[in-house]
Amino acid sequence: VRGPRFRKLKIGAGHRLDVKASGVFVLGIGHGNKLLTELYNCHLTKVYTVGGLFGKATDDFSDTGNLVEKTTFDHITREKLERILAVIQGTNQKALLMYSNIDMKTQEAYELAVKGLIRPMGKSPPIITAVRCLQFALPEFQLEIHCLHETQQYLRKMVHEIGLELKSSAVCTQVRRIRDGVFTVDDALPRTQWNLQSIQEAIRNCQLKVETELEKTL
Repeated sequence: VRGPRFRKLKIGAGHRLDVKASGVFVLGIGHGNKLLTELYNCHLTKVYTVGGLFGKATDDFSDTGNLVEKTTFDHITREKLERILAVIQGTNQKALLMYSNIDMKTQEAYELAVKGLIRPMGKSPPIITAVRCLQFALPEFQLEIHCLHETQQYLRKMVHEIGLELKSSAVCTQVRRIRDGVFTVDDALPRTQWNLQSIQEAIRNCQLKVETELEKTL
């Protein structure tokens, strides 16, 4: 190896994942730290797959927490679950419009809606922009959740609240982030590829879509 040694290499973390979650975790290296900040200011949607289990509740909403109660769940159907999800999405769409500070009667609002760019451009509570049921096999179910400004614990609590709405209880069995803004699981490097060559290649492969998103949004 020739050339000067790296004496200082700044690495920054994007949207965090807590210890019980998995999936896409974006890091910035060198100049990438500035890009991380710019992407953060774009308020891009993140997507998760979230697993749930009906019939019990715990103190931290996860399946590994201390058991609080057990409930029946035989009355729950996929149709009932999807009705609850539709209500959640409708309520959050109203919040999205409110925090976007856009007059929905204007041409600007129409153009942003067509491009899918209506989003809060400042701080807001967690907002669910889309949610759907991927799998349903009692007592288990899996959701796909598109959201902004969330935490993984917020998503676990959402599973708990869905259980309550269905006159039962539910715990979260998995939170996996499959997309963070422009980055998807296909862009992610498994641990076996944490080496200089793979990291450089990953940066090159993502460069164009990062630049495109920043030009479109900022």
